[in-house]
Amino acid sequence: MTAWPAPREDADLLVLIVARIGDTLLVTPMLRALKAACPRGRLTVLAHPKRLAVLEHLPFVDRLGAITPGSAWLRGRLRGPRHDVAFVFGRDRALVDYALRVSRHAVAFAQPGLSDAPGRLRLVPAPAAAMHAVEERLLLAQAAGVRADGMRLAYVITEPERRWARDWLARRGASGARPLVGLQTMSFPTKAHRNWPEASFTELAALIAARHPGARFVVLGDRDARAAGQALAQRLPGRVSIAAGETGLRQSAALIGTLDLYVGVDTGPTHIAGALDVPMIGIYHHAYPGRNLAPLERSRLRVLEQPAAGELRVDAVMSAAAELLDEAGARA
Repeated sequence: MTAWPAPREDADLLVLIVARIGDTLLVTPMLRALKAACPRGRLTVLAHPKRLAVLEHLPFVDRLGAITPGSAWLRGRLRGPRHDVAFVFGRDRALVDYALRVSRHAVAFAQPGLSDAPGRLRLVPAPAAAMHAVEERLLLAQAAGVRADGMRLAYVITEPERRWARDWLARRGASGARPLVGLQTMSFPTKAHRNWPEASFTELAALIAARHPGARFVVLGDRDARAAGQALAQRLPGRVSIAAGETGLRQSAALIGTLDLYVGVDTGPTHIAGALDVPMIGIYHHAYPGRNLAPLERSRLRVLEQPAAGELRVDAVMSAAAELLDEAGARA
């Protein structure tokens, strides 16, 4: 499949992203590449309303709005095309149809019931072999003649959010605690098999606390993760703050930005940590290997994988944690 000519520097581009938190973040290297290719143009991004917060304040996004497959079906019927090229992330015909109504050209991944429309719609087939998720998403940009110079994920924490995080920690007596370790113990319910046992997280925290007497822990995640946080707080009284279930996405991300170490399973906040410059351990499942999902172009990163048989050993995670904390200068 040959690429279309690269868009003009003043092209008006549209990107539709209807996906979960992590999958939305995985598109950010492509968004950066599109804006770099069209610096005098406009980049509009429409994302699922529950994921918009992930993309707020990115300097290369000119306009950010919400869309769902249901709302896409109704929109764009009274005006002609106003974008030069649209890129569609989301396996829903309504999104592709909307892109074709509002754009002169559209690019999407191939899906049943769709066929190329020469000069208007280009369908990109699924890769023949597994590849990194960022590289896979960049296939849409490449089909339109745009290539990326970097593959690092992007997320921006604002200064008011940083102040909020510092205040949150101070109210819980964790201001200035070092090392400050964040734990993301659970993935979302439909991917619960990607979780690492709660008992293993508790044992890991106890080992870190024994090695670093000043360590404090922040338990991240949704309401389902609160029980794990409460169990850890009983094991390490006075050393655990539970953010799970009480903070929104951007507040949670601001807390991640304060950490000396993040340890998490494969889920949205782990992608956020991958976009930030915090030391991190990503725990991936053998069915979703880290080589295809772990953040790229990141220093201070350890990628661990749960094996097909047995469990990932706590001492292996502790070894990675000790290395990262030593590199960060945390006192043992």
